[in-house]
Amino acid sequence: MLPVRGAMTTFRLGLVQLQVSAVKSDNLHQACGLVRAAAAQGAKVVALPECFNSPYGTKYFPEYAEKITGESTQKLSEVANECDIYLIGGSIPEADAGKLYNTCAVFGPDGTMLVKHRKIHLFDINVPGKIRFQESETLSSGSNFSVFDTPYCKVGLGICYDIRFAELAQIYAQKGCLLLVYPGAFNMTTGPAHWELLQRGRAVDNQLYVATASPARDEQASYIAWGHSMVVNPWGEVIARAGTEETVIYADIDLSKLTEIRQQIPILTQKRSDLYAVLAKNE
Repeated sequence: MLPVRGAMTTFRLGLVQLQVSAVKSDNLHQACGLVRAAAAQGAKVVALPECFNSPYGTKYFPEYAEKITGESTQKLSEVANECDIYLIGGSIPEADAGKLYNTCAVFGPDGTMLVKHRKIHLFDINVPGKIRFQESETLSSGSNFSVFDTPYCKVGLGICYDIRFAELAQIYAQKGCLLLVYPGAFNMTTGPAHWELLQRGRAVDNQLYVATASPARDEQASYIAWGHSMVVNPWGEVIARAGTEETVIYADIDLSKLTEIRQQIPILTQKRSDLYAVLAKNE
């Protein structure tokens, strides 16, 4: 699917790479300040990182969890409305009906919550001698695809580990998404190995834009995030990249470039649907 005729084909995307502390109120204050800074630089869509209001870790999720709508999402709603932007609220630990989820809430320019994405694939890994992490010790997984509309294009959402599952990105592409956003917090083992590789793969496979927003790196944290928030274009080129420090990065998204690439290499119309298909089962 190509941009809708008459729709705006260019817009600025801002990614907030936040230095997350142990104090929720400080995280919210700093995040909102950086969102305002991004909007002041012309960003119309702004994304925060995974677990932006709390340290990342299974022992922290129950302590920092809140309902949606709660303190954190109320602040996001207010700043989205104040800045007249689409705000992808990274993720927070969400408490609901006795369960905890890793959840991203998205707000429109009027402050309305447009969609709520609960992380579908839980980060349960064990790399001997390097890292073991089991989100399933405290979190439950989501089971819904999450897409929202903007005046520019449809946007599909995943959270961190979701990016490893190519089928999710393919389904979002089938739904007409031209930008995929993954708030994420890869670590010092998986980050250097796979962070950029996965983003470029998802972008090239589906001929769309892919963006990731990571926390800034904190060497003193129990879980050290890789950082390097990034935007990749449909040709697989990295067009914006952060370092490890707290910052805001920007990318001017040009959907006409996406159209050109899909016309030049028309893989989306060349798929052999008589031989294979990726299908959404819950619809």
